[in-house]
Amino acid sequence: MQGTTPGLPPPRPFSSRGSPSRPARRHDRRRTRLDRQETQVNSRHTETSLVWGHSALRVVIAISPDGVVSIRELGAGDPGPRPPAQPLVEVLTAGQGRARASHRFSDTAVGRRFTYVGAEQVRDGQWHELRVTLRDEQTGLEAHAHLRSAEGVPAVQSWTTIANRGTAEAVVLGVTSFAAGFPAGSAGGLQVVRADSEWLGESRWRVRPLREEMADLNLPLHGQDGRGRLAVTSTGTWSTGQHLPTAGLLDPDSGRAWLWQVEHNGPWRWEVGERRDGAYVALLGPTDIDHQWHTVLAPGESFTTVPASVAVSSGGPHGASGRLHDVFGGLHASGASRGASDALPGAAAALTAHRRALVRPHQDLARLPVVFNDYMNTLMGDPTTAKLIPLIDAAAEAGAEVFCVDAGWYDDDGDWWDSVGEWQPSQTRFPGGIEEVLSHIRGRGMVPGLWLEPEVIGVRSPMADKLPAEAFLQRGGTRIVEHGRYHLDLRHPAAVAHLDEVVDRLVEQLGVGYFKLDYNIDPGAGTDVDAASPGAGLLACNRAHLAWLEAVLDRHPDLILENCASGAMRMDYALLSRMQLQSTSDQQDPLLYPPIAVAAPLSVLPEQSASWAYPQPYMDDERVAYSLCTGMLGRLYLSGHLPTMTGAQRQAVRAAVAAYRDIRTDLAAAVPVWPLGLPGWADPWLSLGLTTPDHTYVGVWCRADERATASLSLPHLAGRRIDVEVVYPRHLPAWDGEWDQETGRLVLTKPVSGPSARIFRISPVS
Repeated sequence: MQGTTPGLPPPRPFSSRGSPSRPARRHDRRRTRLDRQETQVNSRHTETSLVWGHSALRVVIAISPDGVVSIRELGAGDPGPRPPAQPLVEVLTAGQGRARASHRFSDTAVGRRFTYVGAEQVRDGQWHELRVTLRDEQTGLEAHAHLRSAEGVPAVQSWTTIANRGTAEAVVLGVTSFAAGFPAGSAGGLQVVRADSEWLGESRWRVRPLREEMADLNLPLHGQDGRGRLAVTSTGTWSTGQHLPTAGLLDPDSGRAWLWQVEHNGPWRWEVGERRDGAYVALLGPTDIDHQWHTVLAPGESFTTVPASVAVSSGGPHGASGRLHDVFGGLHASGASRGASDALPGAAAALTAHRRALVRPHQDLARLPVVFNDYMNTLMGDPTTAKLIPLIDAAAEAGAEVFCVDAGWYDDDGDWWDSVGEWQPSQTRFPGGIEEVLSHIRGRGMVPGLWLEPEVIGVRSPMADKLPAEAFLQRGGTRIVEHGRYHLDLRHPAAVAHLDEVVDRLVEQLGVGYFKLDYNIDPGAGTDVDAASPGAGLLACNRAHLAWLEAVLDRHPDLILENCASGAMRMDYALLSRMQLQSTSDQQDPLLYPPIAVAAPLSVLPEQSASWAYPQPYMDDERVAYSLCTGMLGRLYLSGHLPTMTGAQRQAVRAAVAAYRDIRTDLAAAVPVWPLGLPGWADPWLSLGLTTPDHTYVGVWCRADERATASLSLPHLAGRRIDVEVVYPRHLPAWDGEWDQETGRLVLTKPVSGPSARIFRISPVS
């Protein structure tokens, strides 16, 4: 069986290879060998180490006397305690297994035997890259551990290529994209930050002691590492449908933190476990035990994992992170104590900067145009010319710059769910043709957009019989059906040709400049067509999907692509490194949306985070403002029955859009903080801050019915006088505020009854 991923070329040599996230940009690449240094471990043993990094990141790769290769240091400042000697690469194979029985991806037999072969470093534009080569003489497996990091950013992207240099086939059951020990004195004081997610209830974060997940077993007494682990997995193609691939470890005592993300639009696994001398982290794509994935490598074949990234903070909200610290300033101006609440914003700032380096350049990410979409709490998939024209006019008057016609534009009979796939405009909904509607959008100065669900074909669609059976995901020769849809296999040229024809026709003939790309089914473990396992087939399909997106943007570089999957069921940086904005939820209750919007910037760049703002005619003035505030600290994503609003309500919407357009340039360069901590689903008060060198934008939502008070923590402004300005709404009663300069706390009092929200701009006063 072919060991390389079906549908993909074999991995390129390191000297011409970029990140697996997307094609390498063209730069002058400077490649050098990385020299080893000797370090005394104790009185009898000498350790060899490799030092690599840049102004904001230091990575030390240790080669111990017993041959284990591991990351000894991954940080932005003080290296801290020596971490456990977790092998740099773990490979689980059917013929070798683990060195010691467990349920985790630590101390695999091959991983423990890997020995150092060599290392290369490359400078490619802003990116520093390192490749460390390891070899297992017993099996002939060779591992290339890749690390890359953007200059000035304390974060690293990591992936692994496994090559079979032996004489026998190797059945591979799992390979780590990243594996390292966390630099803390013990696992006992660590905290885990992680999030559950589901349709309508996305991004529900929590911070818990690691000891609530894993018992203290007194491993040093037993002289052995543990066997358990905290493992979080996602199956199928809804990569964020149950849990988020973003998580982290925090050390409250030192303020150190790691935040990671697995960058895959399919299955993944992250795990934290305890070795006798501390905790380790392992990040993986699909595995055999979790996802029915394995691959068979014949001699000479290779396999490359999905990428993962780790951002680090060495204490304080922005850590000792080189240029990042210079740009955003040092916190703790008043000597505030360091802890988990400090470490998390520092790592979040680093991961935010890293994501900006990963994302494909696009003019949309600089402009951040206001999008009006006709769906949520408005037309709900039932667009017609008669309904759209007044909505288009009202959206233009409000200041929208993109108007997206959502689901239903292709439907003639009112029952379109299981008939989609041909993507021809309806004749009954648009008697004068959809061209009339799209032309009216352009005439009002907006970019026309359409909803599209490209990866599915309804079971009643004409395309179901026009495309060959091999163009669909299958199991045992049967097409997979989920919720009345087949799923295209984008490894097949007929599937790609069909979607290319659809996109090119809509862009070139109808002038569409924006697509909302939705995805409302999950086909399960994968396909067994041309694959060693269903999981291997699915991984190849995931990668083919990414290649299709890249080709679309190569042909149409100004096209704006929104990532949607029943809201945010596929909110990962495999997709978001290519697409321009992310729908954060399908939540229709305006009171339940703020915790989703407030939490989103821990997973998604603020400039990509599109949260619905859907004011309605039945709302009072405070509710209208509350709904609009939900979308303003990210991508303002409007909907609502604007044409039937009162003049005052329409003016409130126009004011929100104008205020957003005034601050959006700052938002595209800001980093997130949470003045009330990460939001709880039922919290009465919620707050998100976005900090820039000159301002801190703070959104505050109060869901309490009565007059209420909250104390916002802004330690980066402690010891300074501040000016607090209401960005929106300025036409409603002001909230009372009191600033404690010494502690950096802003106490706000909501003077009105019922839910209320405000967006503030806080600026230091010289």
